[in-house]
Amino acid sequence: MTSERNKAYSDAQAALAMLKASVRTILETGPSEGMRNVEIGKTLGIYGGHVEHVGHISRTILAVMESEGVVTQNPDSKKWKLVEHWTV
Repeated sequence: MTSERNKAYSDAQAALAMLKASVRTILETGPSEGMRNVEIGKTLGIYGGHVEHVGHISRTILAVMESEGVVTQNPDSKKWKLVEHWTV
């Protein structure tokens, strides 16, 4: 039973990592001005949700990535961009 729980946990973490990588790819290859949650979510097919919870999956992934210092949101345009940690 413990090994089943460990596998379930591992699978969930892998799925989360794949979602974050997909969001990063979309932002990296998208418009230079960034993208709104709705654009990101619909592009990845994760924007839908239960009644009054549309967009929560993509928005939650963006919030996790924001807390990790990977993305930032422009408060005026509501567009998300990757954080540049270095310049070339």
